[in-house]
Amino acid sequence: MRAVEKLAMRDACAQVLVDCFDEVPGLVVLDADVSKSTRSAEFARAHPERFLNVGIAEQNMVSIAAGLAAAGMVPVVNTFSMLLSMRALDQIRQSVAYPKLNVKLMGHYGGYSAGPEGPTHHAVEDLGIIRSIPHTTLLVPCDATEARGAIRAALAFDGPVYVRLCRNPVPPVLAEPRPFEIGRGYEVRSGGDLTIVATGVMVARGLEAAEILASRGLDARVVAMSSLKPIDGAILEKAARETGAIVTAEEHNVYGGLGSAVAEVLVETVPVPMVRVGIKDCFAESGDYFELMDRYGLSVGDVVVAAERVLERKMRG
Repeated sequence: MRAVEKLAMRDACAQVLVDCFDEVPGLVVLDADVSKSTRSAEFARAHPERFLNVGIAEQNMVSIAAGLAAAGMVPVVNTFSMLLSMRALDQIRQSVAYPKLNVKLMGHYGGYSAGPEGPTHHAVEDLGIIRSIPHTTLLVPCDATEARGAIRAALAFDGPVYVRLCRNPVPPVLAEPRPFEIGRGYEVRSGGDLTIVATGVMVARGLEAAEILASRGLDARVVAMSSLKPIDGAILEKAARETGAIVTAEEHNVYGGLGSAVAEVLVETVPVPMVRVGIKDCFAESGDYFELMDRYGLSVGDVVVAAERVLERKMRG
């Protein structure tokens, strides 16, 4: 099994868009004056005739993309997650989602990955916002390898797709590329005592937590849920039946994201003890990305503690 380079998802996104130019008729890339940060500048250099920098005008960018999609193009918009999901929310809802236009929304700098830029640039609400809008598809890849697959799947899908990307190089989870299937989760570690369901960069931390639990004689399954909407209810129900306890782990507010989505599925099908690991409904300060994650409840240790808590409830029940 070959080693995988530690690559940022934004770099993977740039590579995929350049590579897909000849594969996707009508592909056009837009940016809102942050092309160096999102790396869409690489596409601009390779294909300047299909690149639009609209300036600091996120709402206009999404409106322009809607018009391009209505004319048969395949527009891919790029900006920071918090700007895309909040400043341009009206345009995403009214101009893209409502008419089901084929616009691809690349939300860069997801979660705390804007780091030193501070809470104005952190995106801890975007998944809940986008998930609540009808007709949207929401993808949260776990590493750069999966980001490539997620973006290709988004380009092949007909309809609005939001892809949340992390700014920083993160530990690789996938040693080899695997087909990305919208609407499907997958098991990255087997186990029978409990299941850790994770999304985005928390998949790697879920795996680390599972190793610590194994050293304590506890067998944790880890499921990567990189398609948050539609979500894979079947794999969740199977995990609940077979392990009897669930921990969710996400780099997002505990309201509205992965934990909420998993609870919504299981409360109607296979209710089991469940603990959510996520941001506890608060804002953070400026700081190093990984230090912020550890400070605000997203450390490997936090996942381990949640696993022990849910197993206590499982034993009592």
